[in-house]
Amino acid sequence: MSAATTPTETPVCLGPLVSFKTKAGEVPALENGDQLTAPEFRRRYEAMPHLKKAELINGVVHIMPWPVSYQRHASPHADLITWLGFFRANTPGVGVGDNTTLRLDLDNEPQPDASLLLLPEYGGRARFEDDGFIAEGPELVAEVSNTSVSIDLHAKLHVYRRAGIPEYLVWRVGDAAIDWFTLVGGHYQPAPVGKDGVVKSGVFPGLWLDAAALLAGDMQRVLAVAQQGVASDEHKAFAATLANKRRAFLSEGE
Repeated sequence: MSAATTPTETPVCLGPLVSFKTKAGEVPALENGDQLTAPEFRRRYEAMPHLKKAELINGVVHIMPWPVSYQRHASPHADLITWLGFFRANTPGVGVGDNTTLRLDLDNEPQPDASLLLLPEYGGRARFEDDGFIAEGPELVAEVSNTSVSIDLHAKLHVYRRAGIPEYLVWRVGDAAIDWFTLVGGHYQPAPVGKDGVVKSGVFPGLWLDAAALLAGDMQRVLAVAQQGVASDEHKAFAATLANKRRAFLSEGE
């Protein structure tokens, strides 16, 4: 969030509404259920640095509950980031996001729990705006769902689908289940699961997941399978392709 919009005073009450005084004037507080455009959502969100997480889905504001449970969100979230971070560490040109706001269109600015993307110079679809935010969306987004399952598997799923995000993973903590969707013909389909229980990304060759191990908190097994993925021939070919795209990008800039 921009330092220029940090409130300089405590909230002031204006009748039934609460607003915040900033250098740009008084800004109404962001409320659950507000129907806003993305620019107005952004203006109010940036004026409330104490607010942990809010999203704009189909023009409606959703403020995430606070505080966060260790067992039902924080720990699964950390394990998910660890798995994605391992792939990033072994794949040049790949980036990982933790609660990164995505500016998809005028009605949608979700903040997925995790994301995996190819950097633009490696042929990625995401575009970075001047203030560092992502527009158009990464290649993979993931949500850890406890109280937000109905949103994540319905409204948000359709937002990501319309935005053309190739892969979407939802960890339903309460159901002890992981849904991995891949975009096929404009629709999300369940990603195929191998006989060994391993799911393999179609967008990031070598990104392998033992979902049962992740659900069980067995990170040794999760990382062992992840290591097999980055040691595979398909990952080596993917890394070579990324290197070629990087060289082509640099040549165009000369």
